[in-house]
Amino acid sequence: MAVFTEVSRDEAAALLRRLGLGELTDMAGITGGIENTNYFVSTEREGQRHDYVLTLFERLTFEQLPFYLHLMKHLAAKGIPVPAPACDAQGEIVHRVQGKPAAVVNRLRGRSELAPGTTHCTQVGAMLARMHLAGQDYDREQPNLRGLPWWNETVPVVLPYVSAEQANLLRSELAYQNHLAETPAYASLPRGPIHADLFRDNVMFDHGQLSGLFDFYFAGCDTWLFDLAVCLNDWCIDLETGCADPTREQAMVEAYERVRPLTGAERQLLPAMKRAGALRFWISRLWDWYLPREASMLKPHDPTHFERVLRARIHAL
Repeated sequence: MAVFTEVSRDEAAALLRRLGLGELTDMAGITGGIENTNYFVSTEREGQRHDYVLTLFERLTFEQLPFYLHLMKHLAAKGIPVPAPACDAQGEIVHRVQGKPAAVVNRLRGRSELAPGTTHCTQVGAMLARMHLAGQDYDREQPNLRGLPWWNETVPVVLPYVSAEQANLLRSELAYQNHLAETPAYASLPRGPIHADLFRDNVMFDHGQLSGLFDFYFAGCDTWLFDLAVCLNDWCIDLETGCADPTREQAMVEAYERVRPLTGAERQLLPAMKRAGALRFWISRLWDWYLPREASMLKPHDPTHFERVLRARIHAL
């Protein structure tokens, strides 16, 4: 959500007008995140104010984007509170701005809860399970582009930038995850579209109630258990130490299971998937930290956070 591509007001206004969303009144770049260019835009239509998010995709292609945008449209139609992409007169939801793929979605109400309690974790767990079930009949396929193959490609790239101890941990955990992926238990895990990045800043609450999930641009088809593990690694840990908060973790898992009970294999492999989730984000943050792209307002995340989470998850076994 850093600004890699500067979009003029005239360009934004022309797109919003073409989509029938009204006349542009306000526009501001969004500073959070590091993948895409994002702007908050507001319009006036029939005397009413309407708020949207304009996204230009810096890495995803015109060929890849339909999976994400149609998934959001599919989930919204099933009652999951996600942003709905705006389409043009021909029904197209992938647009072009400065030669790059772009989308406009409605802006969710509320704000992120960056210091969640058990009530927030309960709501997220239940909504995650609802989202998984709602996506079962989604008819498009795309792998998790930040899954195991990407880890295998990226670890050798970041190894020159880390200490010998960190390199040993990266290699050993990657070997463990590759071995795990070959087991019958892993092969039996239920799969489908997942969010894959449902951190605290990607969920909105309005007066204490979960009001929306957003930023689906890491979504892909993978195990539902991995998606749950990613959430547990963010919502249910102490940010200073990376250690799990058992009360919040129990609240999230129990809420998830009230909607979709875990299978025996999922229960068995949940600790391993927590390690997988920590490894995935440690690798990506190392990559973004040491090999950054130039961008206005770019704020890469500290990679040592997920190193701590991974060590804590391993130590807890």
